Amino acid sequence: MGDRDKTDGQGDSGRPDLSDAELTGRLRGLGSALDKVHAERKVEEARSAVPDRTSASAGMTLAFRLGSEFVAGVLVGAGLGWGFDYLIGTSPWGMIVFLLLGFGASVMNMMRAAGETGRKTPPKGGA
Repeated sequence: MGDRDKTDGQGDSGRPDLSDAELTGRLRGLGSALDKVHAERKVEEARSAVPDRTSASAGMTLAFRLGSEFVAGVLVGAGLGWGFDYLIGTSPWGMIVFLLLGFGASVMNMMRAAGETGRKTPPKGGA
């Protein structure tokens, strides 16, 4: 007998011998499967590259809301202070005090609207 015994249809590596046509068919099948995967990845990348307009508009809405609440709080405080000074004649102390109160109230209102206060967090350091 020779070095190679091909009566069982297998080569030296223990794998079945395939003709060139079978290998070419497998290669084409693999190529088409890879093309399909590449196309799906490109579609996913295109979807992730497009900015989500709803989240951008929600962010703009929150920014305008926070800004308007801040300005409104300061203006209401200033208006109350001016009215207090006008009625009682304590100018400029009523304006200063109520302006600072309006500023503080507007900052607290902005933090509450942004979700920074009122959030219960567990104490740090253990149970």
